[in-house]
Amino acid sequence: MLQIRRILQLKAKGKSNRSIALELHVSRDTVSEYVRRINQLEKSCEELLKLSDEDLTSLVINEPAIVQQDQRFADMQERLSNLCDELQKPHATRMILWEEYRQQVPDGYSYTQFCEYLSRFLQTRKAVMKFEHEPAAVMMFDFAGDKLSLIDNHSGEVRQCPVLVCTLPFSGYTYIKALLSANRQQLLQALNDALYYFGGVPLSALTDNMKQIVKKSNRYEPTIDDLAEQWSLHYNTTLMAARVRKPRDKATVESHVNAIYNRVYAPLRNQEYYSIEQMNHLLWEGLEQFNARNFQRQDYSRRDRFVLHEKALLRPLPLDPFVPKNKITAKVQRNYHITLGEDRHHYSVPFRYISSQVQVIYDTDNVEIYAGNVRIACHKRNYTKNGYSTIADHMPSSHRHYLHTKGWDGEYFIDKASQIGESTLQSIRKILDQQIFVEQTYNTCLGVLRLGEKYGNDRLEAACLRANTASKVTYTILKNILEKNLDKVPFQTDIFLNIPDHDNIRGEDSYK
Repeated sequence: MLQIRRILQLKAKGKSNRSIALELHVSRDTVSEYVRRINQLEKSCEELLKLSDEDLTSLVINEPAIVQQDQRFADMQERLSNLCDELQKPHATRMILWEEYRQQVPDGYSYTQFCEYLSRFLQTRKAVMKFEHEPAAVMMFDFAGDKLSLIDNHSGEVRQCPVLVCTLPFSGYTYIKALLSANRQQLLQALNDALYYFGGVPLSALTDNMKQIVKKSNRYEPTIDDLAEQWSLHYNTTLMAARVRKPRDKATVESHVNAIYNRVYAPLRNQEYYSIEQMNHLLWEGLEQFNARNFQRQDYSRRDRFVLHEKALLRPLPLDPFVPKNKITAKVQRNYHITLGEDRHHYSVPFRYISSQVQVIYDTDNVEIYAGNVRIACHKRNYTKNGYSTIADHMPSSHRHYLHTKGWDGEYFIDKASQIGESTLQSIRKILDQQIFVEQTYNTCLGVLRLGEKYGNDRLEAACLRANTASKVTYTILKNILEKNLDKVPFQTDIFLNIPDHDNIRGEDSYK
């Protein structure tokens, strides 16, 4: 339009078509064509210059002639949407779809033109829309596709730990946590931690159709799991599910998962993890740097944007975090343990409840066992498969004794004897040195120490003082001394120094 208006101005000054073409650097034929159209309007150049661009365009530039559409083209346009849907189905190819199309339309497009129209239509389906998120409106969460490896200290077994990523789309402020399992209880506990990390509750929480949250997916009314619904009610927020196979519905958390790979996973790529606490500690160190890092070509970070514009708009947290609890019935086995099938781990109860039916109430951290309304055991939850959590007080006395003996060694008895006295310590050392295999003396040492419990440590110390004069000390010697009260008789260490003369004494001459 600038060119046309310039032609009108120069023509009003009486310029020729040749001079106008030279001044505007266009061909003379182009100028002549515009001048011809202007002359047909029967209006002066001054009147035309006063018109708007739209009005001038409608007068000077003729609309292109409408080309009559080919019937095949119209038919193809109607089929394209359905063809794209068919192409998403398993084993469907463009060649198969084209062959079916030619069976229905024998004089239809060739394979090359068919693919061209189909590709153009597929490109239109890839259009994306930029969303402007409101502060404190939603928290998006999802599991990272790449898990982290955790090495068991005892067995050396390597287990894969899922990592939950939670993001506030407005600021990009992010929280991550590695879990021992992706089950519902651990997921809800991690969501608790995320809200406490953010310091408040957003209006809603959006995820994909993970089975821990959504029992039945539906585009319009997905069915939320009861326990997840309790979580949302506890925090007064709304749980929402994205459409099935529509990751762009939660594009922010999807992009942040990739960012976590680059900024948190990558620096730890050579790290070995031996506990979930160690793993999370290292992840959170990287997360702090990630949230504090400035956006590209910006002078502020995710944390800055969150603190300045979003944190104050979050709803307050409830007084207590949500604790999901489950209840099952179990039978106490002959080894006085019950089995929590979810983890395949065994927990002890007092042995007198063997063969009884008990109620087990557990959450992510604790396992409580009830007989009727009485709680008979409480354990910290352990996720080690086929492992045992045993409290010594739950064992019969014989089992406790056996367990106790497994911890005996020479240093144990020496330490116990030193607490009684020097003579007792000397006796215990002699007993420990009397056998080639020191383990064979442990019962003797135990018996000696128990004499102190029966007769008192002072009497045991006196008995050991008397027994230590012999070349060998045994439990029986000490027991006899105490039973016959010989420890109470004054002990004479010089009894053989002053022997009176008598006929039974032979001198040195008898041995020549």
